[in-house]
Amino acid sequence: MPQDDAAFYAGVLRRIKILIIVLGILGAIVATFWKGWPFGGGFLVGAATSYLSFWRWEHVVESVGPTTKRRSPWLLALRIGMLLAAGYVIIRLSGVDPGAAIAGLLLPGAAATIEIVYELIFRTHLWNMK
Repeated sequence: MPQDDAAFYAGVLRRIKILIIVLGILGAIVATFWKGWPFGGGFLVGAATSYLSFWRWEHVVESVGPTTKRRSPWLLALRIGMLLAAGYVIIRLSGVDPGAAIAGLLLPGAAATIEIVYELIFRTHLWNMK
């Protein structure tokens, strides 16, 4: 049963966002029990930032096209700079572990890898071969 591209990509994006949330919560719980609340809190801050970043990049990609209004690349650079500054301030003032926050920032890559494995196992025709 073939799917159109828009439905396929919408499903992939939905699953990746869910995976980022689930991995962030589970990772924060494990990190808290393993090394304490500063480590778990740092991981949670990184996970939340990675989710927001993924969501924002999704909108940036959707805005690229012939019918969309062009915005200045400087505006994007300014937003990224402001996000980095806000992240720095949050990590410094809250006392969470910066290394754990960086580990939480890697969640979109982990979620995308899990999605690739899911697609390879459950969506290919390998299981239907006789």
